[in-house]
Amino acid sequence: MNRLYLLAIVFATIVLAACGGKPSPQNHEKDGETKRFEQEQIEASIKLHLDSIAAEIGRLGQFPFLAVGEDGMALTNEEKRVKPNYLLDPDLAGGAATLSEMYRMLSALTVDKRVAALYEMPTENYEKTIAKLLAGMDDSSFDVLKEDEGSIYEISQDVYDAMEKNGRINYFWQLASAALVEQLYVLSQNTNKFLSVFDDQVATNVTFRLIVVLDAVERLAQYDPEIQLLVEALSPLKVLDATSVDELRSQLATAQKDINHARVLLFH
Repeated sequence: MNRLYLLAIVFATIVLAACGGKPSPQNHEKDGETKRFEQEQIEASIKLHLDSIAAEIGRLGQFPFLAVGEDGMALTNEEKRVKPNYLLDPDLAGGAATLSEMYRMLSALTVDKRVAALYEMPTENYEKTIAKLLAGMDDSSFDVLKEDEGSIYEISQDVYDAMEKNGRINYFWQLASAALVEQLYVLSQNTNKFLSVFDDQVATNVTFRLIVVLDAVERLAQYDPEIQLLVEALSPLKVLDATSVDELRSQLATAQKDINHARVLLFH
């Protein structure tokens, strides 16, 4: 059974048990049917809401400075000479002891690998670490990416559907939260340059992504204690509610401390 469904059933059982005393023998069968029905309703409601959020995430455009190909952002030779010193060290992945930590690190490193490639930095260590994490997690959900591990940070609908099928749906939100925090952190390190390829709609999408991911993890945190860290990391970032590039630029500066703290919580 999918872990989310199991947790929902446990929660439903606790709630129902708290609603009344011990049923009389003659009502036991009827009460059992009622409980099963209510459990199914809770499960269906949770799944429907999370499916809707995942679909919204899939429709949102990615942070443009991470785009590959013709849509990608070009750096001048002079800009490429100033290499970023803020990317995560791939060796940090060696300290990932739980699956949640591994999924978060995987997501963040795929972001940083793309940034490293943008600056024409070596990416071999990122590729080796990403491959090692994937092997350790043993999650066939990523097969839908057709071996393009570098796109894991995009968090597609296909990945969501595959993780749901494989009973790892809660880890999808570890991926989504980690990718969001790392992208916001990178964006905040070179705001003027990276925002140069944003328009107001993209800026709105960034903050909407935060809203919907936070909504999902807040709902899941009551069932899965490992999700609580995501809530702690993302909640202070609610100050990011921009609807224009100028607003996002200003809010990123104001939220810099909270973004840094979120990154520390998730990756250190």
